[in-house]
Amino acid sequence: MANVLVVDDAAFMRLSLKQILEKHGHKMIGEAANGKEAIEKYMALKPDVTILDITMPEMNGLDALKFIKELDPNARVIICSALGQQEQLAKAIQYGATDFIVKPFDNSRLIAALEKVLND
Repeated sequence: MANVLVVDDAAFMRLSLKQILEKHGHKMIGEAANGKEAIEKYMALKPDVTILDITMPEMNGLDALKFIKELDPNARVIICSALGQQEQLAKAIQYGATDFIVKPFDNSRLIAALEKVLND
């Protein structure tokens, strides 16, 4: 079981991710709607894994990822992006994301990414 921080500006997406995680024995220990909240929640909660959307208001996921990795080089982050954001995904991997999923994602792909991140 992993303790997961879910970061997405869409509340329905956070709820959807929470339901998938819990169905597979993981726990969403926190959620955030933008990159600034993500950093605050990461520092407070120290999740096993963070699922981080790229496109968000106030601070995007790439900037939040860079900041989180500076705070904790061992942070395990799965980037979540929309189709057509390949350039952003490449940057995310460069900045230290452990894996990525593409919206709309398949539930099994999310769980596979989570298991990969936990076993690395």
